[in-house]
Amino acid sequence: MSDGQTAQSLETDRPTPFDPPLALRRRPPLSRLAYPDGHLGWVSTGYAETRAILADPRFSTRRELLHQPVGGERATERPTPAEPGIFPHMDPPEHTRFRRLLAHHFGPRRVAGLMPAIRRHTAEALDGMAGGGMAPDGMAGGGGSADLLTAFAMPIPALVICEVLGVPVEDRQRVQAATAVMNDLDSRPDQVAAAVMTITGTVRDVLARQVAGPAEGGLLAHAAATGGLSDEELTNLGMVLLATGHLPTSSMLALGAFALLTDPAQRALLAADPERAVEELLRYLSVLQFDVRRTALVDVEIGGQVIAAGETVVLALPVANRDPGRFPCPDALDLSRSATGHLAFGHGVHQCLGQHLARAELRVALTALFERFPDLRLAVPAAEVPTRDRSAVYGVDRLPVTWGRP
Repeated sequence: MSDGQTAQSLETDRPTPFDPPLALRRRPPLSRLAYPDGHLGWVSTGYAETRAILADPRFSTRRELLHQPVGGERATERPTPAEPGIFPHMDPPEHTRFRRLLAHHFGPRRVAGLMPAIRRHTAEALDGMAGGGMAPDGMAGGGGSADLLTAFAMPIPALVICEVLGVPVEDRQRVQAATAVMNDLDSRPDQVAAAVMTITGTVRDVLARQVAGPAEGGLLAHAAATGGLSDEELTNLGMVLLATGHLPTSSMLALGAFALLTDPAQRALLAADPERAVEELLRYLSVLQFDVRRTALVDVEIGGQVIAAGETVVLALPVANRDPGRFPCPDALDLSRSATGHLAFGHGVHQCLGQHLARAELRVALTALFERFPDLRLAVPAAEVPTRDRSAVYGVDRLPVTWGRP
């Protein structure tokens, strides 16, 4: 190769549940990457390089241009262009049209109006834990236990986004299951297609039932009434929002609680400044691990390396957010630090649309969890908590916890 680097496949083995792959962290800030389909591209692990690529319009998110760095059969198939409405895989100006339509629905003012719903769903989840948790010894009273993922982390963001979109709450669990399949990089193409059909079918049902005004029907009804979108655009737009509107936040809720349960000193700092604490948890954990990618439209020089037109770059956000050049002592979880400028939500025109909502859910839910259960603790050793390593969105598969009588 002209740059003299040897391309290697993407390292995915994590040394601990909270730390990015060690071999990936040992790479230079921008290094050659061998993709499963034979493509020779790059991986960016440096903060400055990653941020620069995210902000550069010479890099595209168009699906048909991207190569997947990890996975089975899906990683060797060439993707097709994004269907109408799949705006995360569009470049401006197409992308801009959808962002403008949606921006005010997820802005700070709208999220402020959603705070009662966030608090209500959080309280209901915690009430369910308190009322339904079995005592560790199987006897009534004295304590309880639960899977914090399914009892707490999964329902809160899912119920909130269903409320925002106007999706019936009874559809929540099947949408969550379908989203997990879509994000599992080892899922077969037919499994992914079936999962997409599940979610788009839910959206079509919602749109078909919209007979009331936008005020009662949620965001989808409002978009149908005011957005000038085709039925296909509306359906796919709803699918994107429903599929992406809960999994990253539920993963962060469970993983954030897991990290705090293993670090009592940091847990004690949460209540003092929840906003600062959440930003540090986002930096430290950064659950978007494999699927933030860009392809160069022209030759671009970044960090002294020339990325040629057509080459895909994986942006390793968990590693970039551990760059010691940007965050001192980056491997320490320090809820007292200012983590402003982290890349957990990306950067540039494709920065996460729902970041304000996700932050609010994390602040409310994590604070309420430890207020309600001050003696919450892991029910198994930390090393036995199963993690979701082969998902585009990193997290845990279960998080057994207990409280009350030891």
